[in-house]
Amino acid sequence: MSMIGEHLCVTVTELDRAIQALDWALDFVEEVQDAEEETEPAPAEARHFSTYKTWDMLCFLLTRAEFPVDVIRGEEPFAEDGDWGYGPPRYLRPERVRLAAEALRATGYAQLISGVEPAELTGAEVYPFGWSEPGSLEWGRPWYDGL
Repeated sequence: MSMIGEHLCVTVTELDRAIQALDWALDFVEEVQDAEEETEPAPAEARHFSTYKTWDMLCFLLTRAEFPVDVIRGEEPFAEDGDWGYGPPRYLRPERVRLAAEALRATGYAQLISGVEPAELTGAEVYPFGWSEPGSLEWGRPWYDGL
């Protein structure tokens, strides 16, 4: 079993409903994921996005770069008692999404990994480990670009 990061783009109305009804939110997420597995929309039109196993690596790199928004883990929990596997699901408010989008456009992956040594990730016990492999920092590029 692996830990993977999952993200869903929602409307303000959908977000408000999800905050009020966590059970509905989980069903909704699963419906969107299932539908997109079948239709395979273009990345720019997809509502579901996975950072796969790079979530902890990207979180480490973005935190190290003092990124202004926690785009990997989200910033606000839906509910303290809701747990979808590894704690409560979290979200970003629309204004934080806008700030994150601007900051992501301004921060290329090369800039993000500049000066980073793989040993830093090993020392910080960044999941999924194995950072001593050649080119290990490049592994996260496609998922970062997808954000």
